[in-house]
Amino acid sequence: MKKILSLFSAFALTVTCYAQQSWTQARQEIHDNILLSASNYTAYVDPSPSEKYTPTPKGYEPFYLSHYGRHGSRWLINDWEYMEVINVLNRAHDRGKLSARGEELREKITRFYKDTDARHRLGELTDVGEQQHHRIGKRLTEHFPEIFGAKNCQVDARSTVVIRCILSMTAECEELTRFNKNLRIHNDVSNAFQFYLNREPWEKRLTDARSEMWSKANFDFRKEYTHPERFWNSIMNDPNYRDEKLGSRGDVMRRTFDICANMQSHLKGISLWDFFTEEECYDQWRIRNVDWYVNYSRGLTPFSQANLLRNFLETADTCLIDENPESPLLPIMRDSSWGGGTHIAIDRNYRGATLRFGHEVVVMPMAALLELGDCYPEWPLDDLRNLDKKWANFRIFPMASNIQLIFYRPKKGKMVKLDDILVKALLNEHEMTMPGKPVSGCYYRWGELRQYYQEKLDKYLGITRLR
Repeated sequence: MKKILSLFSAFALTVTCYAQQSWTQARQEIHDNILLSASNYTAYVDPSPSEKYTPTPKGYEPFYLSHYGRHGSRWLINDWEYMEVINVLNRAHDRGKLSARGEELREKITRFYKDTDARHRLGELTDVGEQQHHRIGKRLTEHFPEIFGAKNCQVDARSTVVIRCILSMTAECEELTRFNKNLRIHNDVSNAFQFYLNREPWEKRLTDARSEMWSKANFDFRKEYTHPERFWNSIMNDPNYRDEKLGSRGDVMRRTFDICANMQSHLKGISLWDFFTEEECYDQWRIRNVDWYVNYSRGLTPFSQANLLRNFLETADTCLIDENPESPLLPIMRDSSWGGGTHIAIDRNYRGATLRFGHEVVVMPMAALLELGDCYPEWPLDDLRNLDKKWANFRIFPMASNIQLIFYRPKKGKMVKLDDILVKALLNEHEMTMPGKPVSGCYYRWGELRQYYQEKLDKYLGITRLR
């Protein structure tokens, strides 16, 4: 196994926005840092200190940030994710079928399960996850002091009802208030927000007419790239040993790999990476990469976050326009067909942020729905084996992954055109390209983007109503 490089140096990036070619290096990156093969269990990678954002356009200032973030690193969610592997190893141990390596694997997993009291902490935020959000919150204040350092800054922070998301929100907000004691933060958690902070049950498998073909292709890919023979024979002393309760040797390998992958969510120094070869890790990642693409980022699946995108648009409307009830422009807030030439009254006193906390099954389709960077490729069904050359899931939804839209306004003038408002997008704190033509660098006209996204939602509703 190659030496695991530091997480904090794995993503050394250039100053420019993520370009398409930046997404073609997954094989080399996993070779350099095996932790990235963990897919959605990958711990958050802090941006390199050498990475700089493109300068703010002259005459502009940031004043509003709209955000969605995944919870930080966590324990595995289900007890069976640990116990299926432990039980297989215990039965083999009782029958004298474990090799020395198998006994070592059994001892390590069992010790971790007991020492961390994993049975009582299923799905909860770990210390690593809490620290991730403290660091993200601190960098928010460093990157955007014009917003979070303002005396009148208002932050509306909301979370799904899941504990790990609530604690992630708390950690990030603690860091904001440490920076600015005058910060006004409203925290809220409610089932009333679930329809846009999480996935609606009926939307869980939103697909197009090709769904059965894609599901079969996904299944066939997993079968083709699961090779458990070497792994199984390394932990058993009898190559012919069969466990009567075992689904398949491939299942044991996958479950063991998930435990291994999620070990980076903990400070406890137990590692299982040396039970797998680098090629096995890469294949396990490719299987999951295809699975996440098929189920969350292709076809109509990104529209599972239509409610969230609408919330981004409508919340931005309320933050851009002067809330003076006498303003004749307030009806614009309810008009879904703003024109780029529309003038709006800007509240010069407003600075703030909308923070939303939830899950990776939201971050991934939302990044695709927004068309950030290369998050939404249309890939041919018969070429899934080359998807890894174009699309890498660990770039989108590691633990504590986040999407930030930062809004900029002219420093002068009470009445400005909607298209004078600029926005740039960050995915995991890296500048990303967005649909359309930027004004400069990674800065886009919000009026154009808003219209593009609104038309996209309208078209989607037209499609689904016909079904």
